[in-house]
Amino acid sequence: MTALPDRRTFTADAPHAPPRRDWVKALRSVRRLLADKDDTVQVFEIMRALNGPATRDGYLRLIGTTRGGRLAYQRRELVDVLNDRAALARLPADSVAAAYLAFTAAGQISPDGLADVSREVHADRIDDPHPVAWFGRRIRDVHDLWHVLAGYDLSGLGEACLVAFSFAQTRAYGWAAIGIGAWLTALRQPGHPYARAIWEGYRRGRAAAWLPGEDYEALLAEPLAAARVRLGLTPPVVFDSIPPEARNRAVPKAAEAL
Repeated sequence: MTALPDRRTFTADAPHAPPRRDWVKALRSVRRLLADKDDTVQVFEIMRALNGPATRDGYLRLIGTTRGGRLAYQRRELVDVLNDRAALARLPADSVAAAYLAFTAAGQISPDGLADVSREVHADRIDDPHPVAWFGRRIRDVHDLWHVLAGYDLSGLGEACLVAFSFAQTRAYGWAAIGIGAWLTALRQPGHPYARAIWEGYRRGRAAAWLPGEDYEALLAEPLAAARVRLGLTPPVVFDSIPPEARNRAVPKAAEAL
């Protein structure tokens, strides 16, 4: 049996060696993002500055399982799967795919949106034919599908909750930086339990199955309700208690930019 690659095989001379965390650059990007919620480029700048070995470690975790090893060997690009709207539309009306199509249509978003922005920051490596780069693209492209699975809308609060959820799933410090900013701001807002909803997102991410290891082509065909049960995605009780019209009032611009 071939041994799994050790973390040490990703040396400083490797093309996808984990970069050192740059806190100064990250804080600068956080300030810019807070000043302009539409500057989504800063989200990827924060990720690049802070994520360190998270992408590499996620890939190594993936190939440590039978299913993950198969997915890594096939190396299918998730953006291609999600962009094939005709194929998704043929899946059952109660499927994850149907919910995803409705979600993206209502929000007027597409998988290519985040992909294009990521290339502005990671043009040197994001499209590399390298397994760690492939895993990074996979995490990027699953963002809106996680919205559907986790039950978070595209409001500012919904994004903040998913940011906290994503940190729990990936241990990527970039998500933590944005999520903490959202939580601290929400603590100061009256009227609804905004901060508790964000904390709930983190706890739900910790309790759920490890979503980066899912076979999304198979998952898209599953009934949404059954998939949530299988993955341990209990309803977001605190988030759901906050009226939809109030969810954009109490989170920082950083969370709204995603």
